[in-house]
Amino acid sequence: MDNKKRFSSPSGKSFSYKELVKELLFYIKSDPMEKYKVVIGTDSANHGTTDFVSAIVVYRVGHGGRFFWRRVTQKKINSLRARIYQEVMISLKLAEEILFNLSQNKNINFDFEVHVDIGSKGKTKEMLQEIIGMVRGSGFNVKTKPESYGASKVADRYT
Repeated sequence: MDNKKRFSSPSGKSFSYKELVKELLFYIKSDPMEKYKVVIGTDSANHGTTDFVSAIVVYRVGHGGRFFWRRVTQKKINSLRARIYQEVMISLKLAEEILFNLSQNKNINFDFEVHVDIGSKGKTKEMLQEIIGMVRGSGFNVKTKPESYGASKVADRYT
């Protein structure tokens, strides 16, 4: 993971990738008897360039949670299909890295999901099955709209 791409918290604090992993582990370990869900989601928007915002959410089920986000800017991608695929690829790469680092710690327990910003309605509906297959084929549980809050609510808030 490129440490130059820093993550932010809603309070404005900035984290390197290593610091982010420590924060996630600290949060989960602070109440180990609770059930946790770690969610990765990415959303994008065109503003002259294409901005991709990835969110990492650690949810203490029934008791709130924390989230962090990172923005990556690229040359403008006009094709919605290409943009959605790039969102998913960014989420999958981040999911692999986060899951690997959290899994090194054997005494924590959590569920893990990748959230994609597509659903059975709207312009992305024809991509639904191929994107679901892509995420599941990479070994992850996947959520789509309206259940994909990691991408469609958290990341979307910062695009």
